[in-house]
Amino acid sequence: MNSRKILYGLGIEGLIKSIAYVFALLFIYAATSKLLDFETFTVQLAQSPLLSAYAGIVAWLVPGIEILIAGILVFPRFRNLALYAAFTLMVMFTAYIYIILNFSDFIPCSCGGVLEKLSWTEHLIFNVVFIVLGAVAILVSTNGYWKKKLILLASLCVLGIGIVTLLFVFSEKKMQRNNAFQRRYMPHPIEIVHSLDLEYSSYYFAGIGNGNVYLGNTTAPLLMTVIDSSFTVATATMIQLDQMDLPYRAVQIRVVPPTFYVVDGTVPIILQGTTANWLAKTKMEGDYYFNHIYAIDSSTIAVKSHSSETMENIIGIIEIGSHIKGNFSDKLLEKQIDGIFDTDGKLIYNDSLRRIIHTYTFRNEYLIIDEDLGLDFRGKTIDTVSTAQVHIEEDISRNQKKLGSNTVLINNSTATAGKYLFINSPRLGKLEPDDMLDEASIIDVYDLTDQSYSFSFYLYSYKRSKVREFRISNGILYALQGNYLVAYSMNTKFFK
Repeated sequence: MNSRKILYGLGIEGLIKSIAYVFALLFIYAATSKLLDFETFTVQLAQSPLLSAYAGIVAWLVPGIEILIAGILVFPRFRNLALYAAFTLMVMFTAYIYIILNFSDFIPCSCGGVLEKLSWTEHLIFNVVFIVLGAVAILVSTNGYWKKKLILLASLCVLGIGIVTLLFVFSEKKMQRNNAFQRRYMPHPIEIVHSLDLEYSSYYFAGIGNGNVYLGNTTAPLLMTVIDSSFTVATATMIQLDQMDLPYRAVQIRVVPPTFYVVDGTVPIILQGTTANWLAKTKMEGDYYFNHIYAIDSSTIAVKSHSSETMENIIGIIEIGSHIKGNFSDKLLEKQIDGIFDTDGKLIYNDSLRRIIHTYTFRNEYLIIDEDLGLDFRGKTIDTVSTAQVHIEEDISRNQKKLGSNTVLINNSTATAGKYLFINSPRLGKLEPDDMLDEASIIDVYDLTDQSYSFSFYLYSYKRSKVREFRISNGILYALQGNYLVAYSMNTKFFK
């Protein structure tokens, strides 16, 4: 009987030792793979939507912990403690993969060696097997207390999953925060005066002028809705085109009263008409492709297009007259990565200064450009990100590239009026409360005459909807917020 107990005990000890050594080999191999190609490992962590904000720390911490646990597993005296640590670490790795697979648009790679050949689903199964092995080794150890061990293992599962979840949440928040700058907020710079329920959130600003707000609609591309500035009269009209049978894919409407344009840069075509009858005739067809436009006046359009040679973004002006004339410059937008995503931005026009303004989406810079495409100056926003932090991923099924989820957005929608540039920033500065971005949009104001930051203000959510797009005209800030068009009066004490 005693000999059976001894043999049983030796078998259990052998099992525990075998599992411990397998864990040790796994951790040593994984840590060595990471350290041998440390630069790649760090870059992959920086691309992770869960760990990008902590990539520098985690890149050293993970292989360090793996080596430490592997070392402790070798010593019988500390083996039980090391098995608990190994179990918890595998739970954290598994939680990380689960979140990546189910809550991330971008699926990175952060493993080295043979493990990199596994798919993420296979890696998940691999980790679960090791979690089970760790639990078995702990549960069959000779000191008993099954109930306590199960409770402790369950607690470690909750702890491991909780840590990874918190990393995910706080990494997302950290990506929206930059303590390197501090804003100046002015009290009550705007006050709501009107609101109108549009019923749908598919409207966009086509133009403002002559006491009216002109709205296009992405789901009804030729529908033009005209709302007077007091929000008391609204009319809807279907625009008629002289060519209705073209393969339109990205129709946009731009209004500079009394002129309006219907454009589609993918066809490419520009049609023009007047607001008196909303009939549009073809003015340009096939001359220039473009992906973004801003109507300057009744004969001039500012556009962003792609260079036919490099396919990188360029800025141009198209003049609509008896002859179509296009003037493009590849000297304005400065390439940092690919010349496409990294130079993306908003193109607007300031009537008072007669200047085109391009605000980069992914870096702290805006350009002031004259009507001959000469650069006046490069202005800086108060954010400190001067190099675009974009991650570009391949969509193999569509054979195209798109932005990954950990791309850092610096400047959102923009507007201009008088001497001011208004930028909706999605980033928190120093001493700003974390929950403010849930309650309001931050608008930073810049003085274009001396290239300086003036102040900031909150544009609070309306009916729980944040601003999607905004325009400014005659001292009124018009904002599209969810289904609503909202008008705010601007305090002349701050806006001169």
